[in-house]
Amino acid sequence: MKTMTLAQAQGLPFWRRPIALLFCMALGMPIAFNTWSALLNNFVIEVAGFDGADIGLLHTVREIPGFLAVGVIAVLLLMREQVLGLVSLFMLGVATMVTAWFPSMGGILTITMLSSIGFHYYETVNQSLQLQWLPKDRAPQILGWLLAAGSAATLVAYGLIVMTWRAFDLSYDLVYLVSGGITAVIAVMCYLLYPQFEAPNPQKKRLILRRRYWLYYALQFMAGARRQIFIVFAGFMMVEKFGFDVHEVTALFMINLVINMGLAPVFGRAVARFGERNTLVFEYSGLAIVFLAYGGLYWFGWGVLLASVLYVVDHMLFALALALKTYFQKIADPSDIAPTAAVAFTINHIAAVGLPWALGLLWLVSPTSVFVLAAAMATTSLGLALCIPRHPEPGRETIFTRSVLASPAQ
Repeated sequence: MKTMTLAQAQGLPFWRRPIALLFCMALGMPIAFNTWSALLNNFVIEVAGFDGADIGLLHTVREIPGFLAVGVIAVLLLMREQVLGLVSLFMLGVATMVTAWFPSMGGILTITMLSSIGFHYYETVNQSLQLQWLPKDRAPQILGWLLAAGSAATLVAYGLIVMTWRAFDLSYDLVYLVSGGITAVIAVMCYLLYPQFEAPNPQKKRLILRRRYWLYYALQFMAGARRQIFIVFAGFMMVEKFGFDVHEVTALFMINLVINMGLAPVFGRAVARFGERNTLVFEYSGLAIVFLAYGGLYWFGWGVLLASVLYVVDHMLFALALALKTYFQKIADPSDIAPTAAVAFTINHIAAVGLPWALGLLWLVSPTSVFVLAAAMATTSLGLALCIPRHPEPGRETIFTRSVLASPAQ
């Protein structure tokens, strides 16, 4: 397969350039993963009889490959990043296709592990490619558009589910088969149609931990812990407490997507204008309030309308996490991006491996306590975000570092 530099790629038709490939991948991944997510809570409750502890265990298993994402560094010794990303995307699609074929606890855990390997290795490589291929001055805006593109693809998938689930009495098997198959086909087409793009800065293929990246590592750790509570328990709450059916959960997801399609580019421009520090401070402050309100749903018995509004606001605030990517892009040695993306994914999933199962047990006793803990995590993240300087750069990674440029070895 032909290899060319990013500069040479500018002579290609727009649809064959690196940014077009990023958009194709952004369209392909959510079709499988978000369809799987939308149906998951209903599938495991109706088919496998899961309770809070079971769903916590499932998500613990799902996060193990994320914890092992540092293994991407070893795989990159055998294949190029672009190839690994597309192979991982294909694996996610195929695993999603066969999800409903294994309705037992053991089967669900096994297929979830396989799809998770594809998802997490894809996400690790995709983040690395984005930061290598996108210019720093335009990265926030383009990342916003990529997020909007993924939301648009998912919106189409969710729209079809909402319109056809009851009308045609669809099965979990058919929906998973079609959505996963589309993602797998997109991965194959991207592999066949695009040349191999060579970034200007060769990536180190060894484990890298830099003292000067400590704040980025800490923010990633807290983001992983906080995100698990939203992913695992916010959606589960809508089904368990409020009795949402598949088409109702999917409709709620669709509202999120429509909002993200409109706001994601705005978020990208906001990061470019107000900076990573202010953007993340806004995100974490909002998340702390939302999680406390989630707890109030159980403590005070607030209704389904407020729960739905909070779910949408919660999802919207998480979209601002693109500021964490651009913060790292600004402070990183260009050759550190690929290995650090792998390390960051592992750090992001340290809490994610054990937290869902442990909190699943806590959920059985006190759902309110789970969300209060999430609010405390968001507040901790807020404190860390305040350590980001207004204009981060190498040598000024935090407010505690001033003007001396850090050496690459630090």
